[in-house]
Amino acid sequence: MNPLLCSALLFGLVACHRAPDESLVRQGIETAQHAAETVDASALGDVLADDFTGNNGEMDRRQLLGMLRAAAFRGETIHALTGPLTVEPRSDRYVARFTVTLTSGGKLLPAQIGVYEVETAWRKDGREWRCYSATWKSA
Repeated sequence: MNPLLCSALLFGLVACHRAPDESLVRQGIETAQHAAETVDASALGDVLADDFTGNNGEMDRRQLLGMLRAAAFRGETIHALTGPLTVEPRSDRYVARFTVTLTSGGKLLPAQIGVYEVETAWRKDGREWRCYSATWKSA
């Protein structure tokens, strides 16, 4: 077989490989954790759906990103340690559950410091997985 043809075929197979959807949801959670720790509202916004809702309507996308922008403006630090993570398919969507321990070096988030049980819901938006819902409660 022609070596050039073999190389082209191999490159094509590698280029077509996609990560499994569950892995992409896990990557989204890692991105969100990193965005919180670096106080980067733009990066967090990349993984949230436009119609995101938190705690059954207590907080929407705009409010959550605004809180993170305010923390960045004040120079605050946020530390988030994610605990065991489970991701389950639900039809064409995914639900992820985990614990997160939040600490802050500032004054904006003192009421939110602690350990939380978190459940997030994810759906595909174009080619990307976005979180459209999250609930959290103190553990």
